[in-house]
Amino acid sequence: MNISLENPEKVSGVLTLVVEEADFAGDVEKQLKDYRKKANVPGFRPGQAPMGMIKRQVGAQVKVDVINRLVGEKLYEYVRENKINMLGEPMPHLGEEPVDLDAAAPYTLKFDIAIAPEFKAELTKKDSIVYYDITTDDAIVDKEIDAFASRSGSYQKVDEYQDNDMIKGDIRELNEDGSAKDGGITVSQASMLPSYIKVDDQKALFQGCKVGDVIVFNPKKAYPESNIEISSLLKVSKEEAEKITSDFSFQVTEISRYQKHAIDQDLFDQVYGEGKVKDEADFRAKVTEGIKEQMVQNADFRFLQDVRKYVEEKIGEVKYADELMKRIMLANNKDKGMEYVEKNYEASIKELTWSLAKNQIVEALKIKVDDADVKAVAIDVTRMQFAQYGMTSVPEEYLEQYAEGMLKNRDQVDNLVNAAVDRKLMTALKDVVKLNKKTISFDEFRKLD
Repeated sequence: MNISLENPEKVSGVLTLVVEEADFAGDVEKQLKDYRKKANVPGFRPGQAPMGMIKRQVGAQVKVDVINRLVGEKLYEYVRENKINMLGEPMPHLGEEPVDLDAAAPYTLKFDIAIAPEFKAELTKKDSIVYYDITTDDAIVDKEIDAFASRSGSYQKVDEYQDNDMIKGDIRELNEDGSAKDGGITVSQASMLPSYIKVDDQKALFQGCKVGDVIVFNPKKAYPESNIEISSLLKVSKEEAEKITSDFSFQVTEISRYQKHAIDQDLFDQVYGEGKVKDEADFRAKVTEGIKEQMVQNADFRFLQDVRKYVEEKIGEVKYADELMKRIMLANNKDKGMEYVEKNYEASIKELTWSLAKNQIVEALKIKVDDADVKAVAIDVTRMQFAQYGMTSVPEEYLEQYAEGMLKNRDQVDNLVNAAVDRKLMTALKDVVKLNKKTISFDEFRKLD
């Protein structure tokens, strides 16, 4: 098979493959013989059908399959051996008529390929990049402790309603004269958060109510723009909720108020495990330690973002074969159409440029990740997910168990590998570039662009 590449544009090229009869004939014959051995043709014993009949039945399809596989193998082999940094998949050459494989060989097939632009991405001690030292103060610690107390809180029964309380009661549909409607909608022990009512005069009806009080309100007026709340409250379909205009009575049977957990030993045990923290001072120290670790993670993440921005500015504008790249992007997003491609193309190219630049830096620094690195990231991600719910003392065996589940998901593994690379890259770059360290408060850090 003869293969040639024309790429005068440097960022794109046309691959031409000339397929001769000798390239595929042997494989076609072999596959037809294999098919004949297994074919169950009426009137013939298995494996004894005439080869002419087999060729008439499946010969054309076998030939197409063999040629397609052969072309794919040889194309990628050529790209690999010639060290062509191809972007995406090869596309049929624009303007080229489909090849008639029913005709006699040779067949000439042409493909448009996008090629990565050439640029140099490197970092040295001559490059100075900001690294933020984020300070921790009592206000941040107090806020974190309050968050732990809030997550571990519970609803307590009270006698009189205040904003954000939850009320339970019996709901009954009313006639225009205020009497109970025969056959009307009734709901026992319905739960409601009056603070979520959209209209102030309807919300005010519940202010200061007590257990035993009966409030008359109108669900349609209370939730004028949403039938979902009405449907949920009255236990009816959204279609039924849309037609409801009546007033309803709500007889309060219970009022509950969410109370934060006390800062006590029980909270300490919930957050860090039984007996791990002895008193409030120790608890505060542990919280402070955790915040400092999080601040380092925040600073590291920002550092990698700043490295990316610095490298992108250093590289400058990069040219791609835009029309071909859009064709490739469309082929990968057939269900979304060209409008999606046009809208997202610029952002996609920006990500691609950084990916190419990062790969150069990673290769220059000889960064490698193994299964242990990826698993470590999975465990840390799992630990952070539990921490979001205030669970900071999950046993390591449980973390490993959840992490193993993540590692079985192909899509998640790709993200974890990228995160492992970023982690090693960030650590390595701290020794490669000149760190311009700046001390900054957390509030100032959050306001950074």
